[in-house]
Amino acid sequence: MAEASLTLAAEDGTAAPASPPGPTRQTIPLTGMRGAIARGMTAGWQIPRVAHSLEADVSAVEAKRARLQAELGDSVKLTLTAYVLRAAALTLRAHPRLNARVSDKEIELMPDVNIGLAVSLDDGLVVPVLREVDRKPVEEIAREARTLAEGARNGTLSAGAYQRGTFTISNLGMTEVERFTPILHAPQAAILGVTRVIRRAVVKDDWISIAPMMGLHLVFDHRAVDGYPAAAFLGDLKRRLESAEDL
Repeated sequence: MAEASLTLAAEDGTAAPASPPGPTRQTIPLTGMRGAIARGMTAGWQIPRVAHSLEADVSAVEAKRARLQAELGDSVKLTLTAYVLRAAALTLRAHPRLNARVSDKEIELMPDVNIGLAVSLDDGLVVPVLREVDRKPVEEIAREARTLAEGARNGTLSAGAYQRGTFTISNLGMTEVERFTPILHAPQAAILGVTRVIRRAVVKDDWISIAPMMGLHLVFDHRAVDGYPAAAFLGDLKRRLESAEDL
């Protein structure tokens, strides 16, 4: 049988055009950054993990952010991510089992709240770490998060910028995804996935109203944390965001 790429004779005797070549096979080697990501994801996937999800009304946070942004002007761009970082850090102080690192022999409760912020690159995913987030005001968190994200994308961060994380936040709020379960960043005990804010009909004081709702998706290592205390953490985080307390 003739190869598809050969010129065939048409019924009128003229030469028919050759078939276009098929697509070229492409491969992406699991080396370098992709290899490191593959190893990390494999380690995280093997952990006995559980996921909890809920939504938080961010009306109060949005209002507080707008007021502070007006005061600060163009000196810093406040984002909802900065408020989630601070809210998570403050809530972790009351739930130390989520702010932990896990090995085969022990659970180490970490004294500092150092939150990794997942940053997507063209060829991978990196997680630079914000130090002592619970001790910083939201405007400082916003500046530092932006600096770390830009440094990660430019490849200018030192190796130390990716170390000593105790908890991770992965934000897909810029996409249309409404629910996901991020993979644990081993050896950390937990990771929080954040999805976009959607205006939904909600019931408040027996009245239906429209509110901006943000998805919060917690994945945790069941060796370190059981379902109820993890749910308590997520519920406290929701209440802190909805009240904008200390944010």
